[in-house]
Amino acid sequence: MEPFQVHILGCGSALPTLKHNSSAQVVDIRGKLFLVDCGEGTQVLLRRSRISFTRIGGVFISHLHGDHCFGLIGMISTFGLLGRTAPLHVYAPAALEPLLNEQMRMFCFGLEFSVVFHAVDTTVHQVIYEDRSLVVESIPLEHRIPCCGFLFREKPSLPHICRNMIDAYHIPVSQINNIKNGADWVTEEGEVVPNSRLTTPADQPRSYAYCSDTRYIPTLHELLRNVTVLYHESTYDQTNRQRADKYWHSTAHDAATVARDAQAGSLYLGHYSARYENEEALLDEAREVFPNSFLSDEGMTIDVK
Repeated sequence: MEPFQVHILGCGSALPTLKHNSSAQVVDIRGKLFLVDCGEGTQVLLRRSRISFTRIGGVFISHLHGDHCFGLIGMISTFGLLGRTAPLHVYAPAALEPLLNEQMRMFCFGLEFSVVFHAVDTTVHQVIYEDRSLVVESIPLEHRIPCCGFLFREKPSLPHICRNMIDAYHIPVSQINNIKNGADWVTEEGEVVPNSRLTTPADQPRSYAYCSDTRYIPTLHELLRNVTVLYHESTYDQTNRQRADKYWHSTAHDAATVARDAQAGSLYLGHYSARYENEEALLDEAREVFPNSFLSDEGMTIDVK
C-alpha cells in the first residue's frame, strides 16, 4: 500500500505557547507533499521534522487569521534562497492574493520560481485539486471570516494481480493492465482463466479531512461520510461553551459528534486554546462521544489507514 501520512507541525490556536505552535501540517500521499496551513514559524518546524520541505508542491490555506498564514511569505522567501525552480501552488481564499503579491514584491524580488495562486470559494464544496491518484475538495466551514477545510481522497485503484498466477500461466507483461481492468486470461490450450482467480481486490481508497477553525455545523458530517481520519478543531471543552460560541470555535464534544455522525475511522483533536496546560480534559470529553479519538501533538505522524 502506498504511503499516506499526516505530519503534525503545529496544533495550537492563535496564541503561541512554549508547548504548541500555530497551525501547520504536511500531508504526504504517495510521495507528494502538501502543506496545510502555514502559521508563524512553519519553516523551522519543517526543518525539525526532517521533512524535505523543498518537495512541497502545494500549500492549502484555510483562512486569513495569522496563526494559519503568517509563515507563508517566510517560507516562500526561503525557497528562493534555496534555489527552487519548481512552481509553488497556493490554494487560499481570494483575499490573500493581493496581499501575497505585495509581500513578494517587497521581500521576494527575483524569485526563480512562480507562485501560482488558486482562489478558493470557501462557501462551496468542490474539487480544487486533482491528479491521477488524488482529489482534494474544499469543505465549507463557519468561522468569523471566510474559512474552509480540505478533504484529501485517494482515487480508487485497480485490483492487484497475483504474482503466482503470472508465473503459473506465463502471462506476459503486456497483458497485466488488461487483467487489472477485468480481462480473463486464455491459455495457449484454450483454457479460460477467470479474472477472479488472477486478481485480489484493490486497496480501499483512504481519505483525510482537515477541519480548521469552525463552530459546530450539524450537517458537516454529510461531507465527511466514512472519512478514514478526521482532524477537527477542538479549541475548548464544554465548560467554555460560551467562549466557543462567541469566537465561532468548536469544543471537543462538537468535534467528536461530527466524527461519530460521519462514521469516521478516527478523530484527532487540535487547535487547542492556550488556557489548557494539558489537553486530557478535551480527550476525555471527546471519547465519551467517539471512543476512537486522539490528541494531536507537534512531531506526531498519523498513518492514514
